[in-house]
Amino acid sequence: MTRSRADYHDVEVVHTQRLTRHMIRVVLTADSLATFGDDLHTDAYVKITFVKPELGLTPPYDLAELRQRLAPDDMPVRRTYTVRWYDQQKRQLAIDFVVHGDEGVAGPWAVAARPGDRLVVSRPGGAYTPSAEADWHLLAGDEAALPAIAAALEAMPDNAVGDAFIEVDSTEDHQELTHPDGVLVHWLHRDGVHAGTSTVLVDTVTKSPWREGRVQVFVHGERGMVKELRNYLKNVRGLSRDQLSVSGYWAYGRTEDRFQAEKREPIGQIPLD
Repeated sequence: MTRSRADYHDVEVVHTQRLTRHMIRVVLTADSLATFGDDLHTDAYVKITFVKPELGLTPPYDLAELRQRLAPDDMPVRRTYTVRWYDQQKRQLAIDFVVHGDEGVAGPWAVAARPGDRLVVSRPGGAYTPSAEADWHLLAGDEAALPAIAAALEAMPDNAVGDAFIEVDSTEDHQELTHPDGVLVHWLHRDGVHAGTSTVLVDTVTKSPWREGRVQVFVHGERGMVKELRNYLKNVRGLSRDQLSVSGYWAYGRTEDRFQAEKREPIGQIPLD
C-alpha cells in the first residue's frame, strides 16, 4: 500500500557544509521524510517556512490567525529552494543555499544554522528530469540553478552528451560535479559584476556550437536571463515546448515577495509557446 505524503515536514538540521565561498549545504531530517517522495524530479523544490524561534510558534502555521496578533516583521517567511538530494532510507534531504553576506532571509539563516535547528518544508514540486531519449542535453543557469543542474547531471545515463553552462562569480564558486564524460561543464565567471546584470551566460550559450539531433533543454535562474535564452531557443533554434524546461528562480532588483507577486503579471511570466 502506498503511504500518503505529508503536506509539510517539520525538519531539523543534521549538519551544514560550506561548499564554496557563496554556497552552504544544510542537511535536514524528520521521520516524515520517509514519504517525502519516491519519484522526485531532478528540479524538485520545496517551500521553506522560516519563523523567529523566540516567538515559540509551532507548525502548522495559521497565517490568517498569526496576522491578527503578530507584527508584520514577525510573520513567518516562505522561500522556495531546490532539493539537492534526498535519501529515503536515512530520511534526510539536502538544500544548498546561496549566501551573499547579510542579504535576504534564507542565506543568513543557513550561515547560522546549527544541529537541532528547525524548519518547516512543504511537500516537493518539480517537473524536469533528463530524458534518456534526448540526443543531447543543454543546461544553463546561475548559482540559484546550480543544485538542480548538479542533480540533473548525476541522473543522466553514462552515454549522455551535451553542455552545461553555469554562471558563478569566480573560480572560488566552482564545485566538483558528477557528470557523464560526454556532457561538458562550462564554468562562466561574472568576475565581480553583480549577479543578474552580467550577460556572460546568454552570450556564451547563444554563441556556442549547436549540436546535431533533438535536444532537451533546462534553463533556470535569473528571470531576465531566462527570458532571453527562451527567446533564442524558440525563435532562433525553433525548439518546441516539450523540449524546454525554463523557469525564473529570482529577478534582479526585486525582493522575493515582489518577484512572487509578479508571477501573476505579464512582466513575471515566461511563455513557452
